[in-house]
Formats: sequence, structure tokens, C-alpha cells
Amino acid sequence: MKKNKYPLYDVESVSSIKEMMELAVKEAGEKIAYKYKINDEVKEATFSEFVNTVATLGAFLHANELSDKHIACIGNNSYKWIVTYLTALRGSGVFVPIDKELPEKDILHVIRDSESSVVFYDKKHEETLMKNADELENVKYFIGFDRDESDGKFLSFDSVMEVSDDLDKEPFLNETTNPNELKLLVYTSGTTGNSKGVMLSEHNLISSVYYGLMVSTIYDTGLSLLPYHHTYEAVSDILVSFHHHSTLCINESLTAILKNLVVYKPSYIYIVPAIAENMYKRILKGIKKQGLEEQFNAMVEKSNELRAQGIDKRKEYFGFIHEMFGGKLRKIVCGGAPIRPEVAKFFDDIGLDLINGYGITECSPLVSANHDMYNDFRTAGIKLPCVEWRIDEPNEEGIGEICVKGDIVMIGYYKQPELTEEAIRDGWFYTGDYGYINEQDQLVISGRKKNVIVLNNGKNIYPEEIEGYIQNIDYVNEVIVSGEMDDEGNESSLTAEVFLGEEKKTPAEVLKNIKKACVELPIYKQISKVVIRDKEFPKTSSNKIKRFISDKKNNATEKHIAHKEKKEKEKSEKTDDE
Repeated sequence: MKKNKYPLYDVESVSSIKEMMELAVKEAGEKIAYKYKINDEVKEATFSEFVNTVATLGAFLHANELSDKHIACIGNNSYKWIVTYLTALRGSGVFVPIDKELPEKDILHVIRDSESSVVFYDKKHEETLMKNADELENVKYFIGFDRDESDGKFLSFDSVMEVSDDLDKEPFLNETTNPNELKLLVYTSGTTGNSKGVMLSEHNLISSVYYGLMVSTIYDTGLSLLPYHHTYEAVSDILVSFHHHSTLCINESLTAILKNLVVYKPSYIYIVPAIAENMYKRILKGIKKQGLEEQFNAMVEKSNELRAQGIDKRKEYFGFIHEMFGGKLRKIVCGGAPIRPEVAKFFDDIGLDLINGYGITECSPLVSANHDMYNDFRTAGIKLPCVEWRIDEPNEEGIGEICVKGDIVMIGYYKQPELTEEAIRDGWFYTGDYGYINEQDQLVISGRKKNVIVLNNGKNIYPEEIEGYIQNIDYVNEVIVSGEMDDEGNESSLTAEVFLGEEKKTPAEVLKNIKKACVELPIYKQISKVVIRDKEFPKTSSNKIKRFISDKKNNATEKHIAHKEKKEKEKSEKTDDE
């Protein structure tokens, strides 16, 4: 395999979050670190002000013997959430972010299982916590971001900060930890299984930030969109932006994205493919509605001809689209799942760099990213300089399970040594994702190991590939491809389960369009049956569809997993008999 030597960015090295903060104050103390809204009024905090706020909260935690404990946090994206997060990382404790969309029983489970001693929360979760406070014996305080007053174990964040302003901050600032011990405990919100507590060290986090910036840089102003409990946002955006000394603007809700793009005028954003797809379809729909489709396509063709000659007119030709993003957007970082090449090409055509990457929570989370100067959006890019990778048991196409080794690989699963031993073998982390490494040493993702469909003719089908083709149909909002079972319980053909939104189509009409969209695929990858859903698929909080979860009315995938489990059981029993 050809090993390309890609040029890397110069990044200042730090060994801890403490050092990262001290460097930010020294080099960019008076620069704006964060912008956020309170009652629609934009507030600002410099790096020096932010670090001082962290020291104040840290002084409270230290004085109450909590700074070295497990510190949980649940709530909407906010400045206070980031303060809590960086305070926990700066001190000697462990930060436990909790998915704000979890049902009550799961929230309580994470608090108990993580052995958290203090919980920071927003008003949406106060009733749940107050109702169950007596059962959460390990929790000394519940600190509400929105509370006006303190009452017993339930404290007001603002009151805590006010009374702590006069506390001695030095004991907290002098705290130190082993960089290889647990620092961030993240409970996964997997699309195919129960959550597990992923243990990440400070060294893991610093390595992800440092080596990630070597491959793909950012600019002066970012708009922070994704849920903060998600490692992709918490590390690859919040920590990366802090170390780069960028101004990070906080988007308070998904409904405010378009408005805040104009208000904050970011130069970069981090998103997931679902958001990219939504933006792509919204823009194309607007162009089509105005009757400008032919004119737009002609402009793209002309623009690309000029680019081939070294002339870039994209900002000029497509300025009307750039204004929708605030007018200064240069880069869109997309992670969490593979992006369709058609979507990435569209953004490239109009002058916005869409940088795709690959990551997984267990790898802090970044494994690879497309190089800014060698962006191939058909791939997930090149590996971080600290990473080794290989493909386990590749098939004839070179596709196999992606295995990773290096400074970004987790310590293990919290209180689950058997699962840890299963996932990390001889230092290699088995990701559960399938893919291959091309001749340019770039990673190409095929799909999840658990999603692979094995047809009765022996062919392996990666449903994500076919779903990408189907999503090219403009009225298909969501799709899941699964194996259709024959009378013997074998997967003999493929079914597409689709959600169309407001469109009214028959299964026959959809199937006809799917066959057109998938005409390039071989016969064994063709769809033979369509199921139309009457509502969206269930999703994780990071907007990924939860596979194999559906209601009784839309049970195509339930059927698939039931047969799969039956076959695996029969195979196991046969092996035991032998």
C-alpha cells in the first residue's frame, strides 16, 4: 500500500487540561472565549474571565470535598454546562455527562452506576431528581442551573458561585491527577445495544485535541450545535476550540440554528450527517421552488470549469447561499456517521469545505479526519498521527473490522472487565465498524458489524451503502435496509423501510424510484420490497436512527432481528452438540 506523507499543522503541545487553560490565559486572555444568550441578549466571556469562573466553582467543590469525586451533569447546551465540564476536567475528579433525552429510569441508573457525588442539572430534570433524591444516597448536592434559591441538598448554581467568590482558590488550582487515570466517564447511546460507561483518561482527551488539530484545523469563530454530552461535541468541538483559542458561540436549541448562524456569523461548525442532509435538501428545495434549478446547475458547471483553471468564483456565484450561513462560514466538520458523497460534493460545489471524519466514543472520539488540503469526501480521511490501524479478517474486497491502537483508545468499560477484554485485545480496540484502507492510506467506512446482512447466497450486504443511494430520492426522509426472511428463516432478499414525511406514495411507486436510484448496484444489492412508515424512526440524542427498534405497526426490522437471534441460537446449539 502506498503511504502518503501528508503535511501536518503545527499545534502547541500541552500535557493537561490545567496547562491548556494556563496557556489560553497567557496567549489569549482578553480574547472572547464564549458568546451565549440570556433572554435573547448576547453575553460574552473572555478566556481570563472563563478560567476565573472555573476557579470559583472549583473552590466550592474543593471546600465541600467534591472536586475529586464523580461529577455528573445533565441539561441543555449552555455556558454553565461548559463551566461545569471544564471545572471537573481541571480538578482531580471525574466528569460524567448524561444524555438529557434519556428516560427517567436510565438517568437514575447512570447517576447510581457512575457513583456520582454531585449532580448539575437544568430545570427540565429538577422534578425527576427531587422525586428520587432519597434513593440517590451517594449524591451530596444537586446544583440547579436555573434555580433561584438553595434548599437543603438542592442548590442554586448562581448562589453557589456568589458565595464561592470569596473562597481560597489555590487549593483547587493546585490539584493534580494522573493523566492516565479516569477523567471522563461517558455512557454510550448506541444505536444497537445497551449503554456502557466508557472510561477516558486526560491523556486520551489531550491526545485527541492535539493530534486532531494537526490533521484538520479550525478558525476564529465556531457555532456549537450538537448535544454537549456527546463526546464528539465535548472533545472535538469544545476542547479543540478552547485549545485553538477560538470564540465558541453557544446555540441554545436546534430550532435556533438558522437564526444563530446569522447572529454569530461563524467560520466553522460541527454537525452530524442528519443536519447536513437537512441543510442540503432545504437549500435544493428552495432553489427548485423558485424555478432556479436549471440556472443553479449551470452555475455549478461553470464554476467547476473555472476551478479547474485555478479560478475560484464560488463565493461570488453562490453568495446568496452563504448568507444563509451568516456569510463567513468556511468549514463544516461532519462526524458521527458517514456522509453521502453527493451531499459533501454539493457543499464543495458552493464553496463550503465539508470535512468528514471517523470516530467512536471509545477512541476519545476521533480516529481519522480528512486533511484540509487533501479532502476526499468519499473517505473518512487519514488517521491521527498517534494512531495505528488495521483491518481484521478482510474479505476479498478488503473489507473487515476496523481495529485501532494508540493514545486515543479508552482505558476500558466502567466496572465491566469482561466487556473490556472482549473489545481490547493485545492493545487493539475492535471498533465494531467495517471498512477498508485505500491506497492513499485513507479509511473508507462500509457499515456497522452488527448491521451486516448475510444473504443465503453468501453475499455480505452493508445496508448503509444502499441507504445512501435511496436517500438520493428527494422525498425519502429516512430509510433502513434490512434482510427479508424466507420460510426457512434465511435472509434471501432486501427490504427498504422508509419514512416519507408529508409525501403520499404507494410502496410500488417508491420501489420503482428505488430501483432507478440503485441501478448501479449489482443484482444481489437490489431492493425487492418496500415498507412505508407513518412516523419517523426512533433516534439517539445525536440524531442517529436506532436500528432494530420499531413499533408493532412498523415491524420490518423487528422481524429481521428476531430471525437473526434465532439463527445465532441454532448455530450455538449445533456447535455445543458437536
